[in-house]
Amino acid sequence: KNSIISLLVIHNISLPPNKYGGKYIEQFFTNQLDFSEDPYFQKIKNLKVSPHFVINRVGRLIQFVSCRDRAWHAGTSEWRGEKKCNDYSIGIELEGSDHIKYTKLQYKKLNQLIDCLTAKYDIKDVVGHCNIAPGRKTDPGPLFNWDLINTGKNT
Repeated sequence: KNSIISLLVIHNISLPPNKYGGKYIEQFFTNQLDFSEDPYFQKIKNLKVSPHFVINRVGRLIQFVSCRDRAWHAGTSEWRGEKKCNDYSIGIELEGSDHIKYTKLQYKKLNQLIDCLTAKYDIKDVVGHCNIAPGRKTDPGPLFNWDLINTGKNT
């Protein structure tokens, strides 16, 4: 479904948790993950998740879903009284966790992506998954430095 995009949601992901590099995130988002390769993968076996973008630790940007299409990144969510954030947001995953700082290259690429998206869409807010699903989600986590994001639309 196409709709008016007004929100950017920042997430984090590492597969397995707190391990970086490798092929697992890309395989997970393209339904090619071999769930027998790590015991943790059994816990996510039935999840259907798809962000628009992922930025890895060295700043490589990968797009998984067109911005014209809904991605399934927000889950049960609400922002400014409007539920179902998947309907009006773009999801950006950073390879990371709540426990390790993000890299300068990730912030640089994230800012480039935010600039690109805010030029194309009437983005009202840039928020964390924790802001649209409080109590359920914590990402991008306490070590995400909102002061390094070059938009005045942060929460």
